[in-house]
Amino acid sequence: MKVTGSLSAETEVCVPASEAWDIYGSGKVVGVVVPKLFKQIDVVSGDGSPGTILEVTFHPGGPPTYQEIIHTVDNEKMVKEIDIYKGGFLDLGFNLFRIRWDIIAKDEKSCIVKLTLILDIKEESMANLSHVSIVPFVGMMSTVNNYLIENHKD
Repeated sequence: MKVTGSLSAETEVCVPASEAWDIYGSGKVVGVVVPKLFKQIDVVSGDGSPGTILEVTFHPGGPPTYQEIIHTVDNEKMVKEIDIYKGGFLDLGFNLFRIRWDIIAKDEKSCIVKLTLILDIKEESMANLSHVSIVPFVGMMSTVNNYLIENHKD
């Protein structure tokens, strides 16, 4: 048996949705979050489209290195999904740990950035749910959103 669930957070950003998507929907997001949040993020294979594999390395003292795969990049709907592919939460009994970003236009000058963690864990590993927190991902969202505001094109 398995257990599924999700955690989500969203925030309004005072930039057009297309401007937010230009960062969230592309590899440009890596340049924004490294070195503030990660030691490095390397492309193992691919070009940033679905199927691209990235290796995420944290600063010393942080979580172990893991690999993620870009699952979905939908430029029309402004949705990007990334799955942990090797290591990380998969080593703790998760079948799926997906990070989903939705950019939702609010009006011409602002948008909603929605973050959703989609989880699927083996029943025998339920105790490891306590290791899951949306807080680090909200921190990443905050870093990117601050970058967007500071570099907004008037």
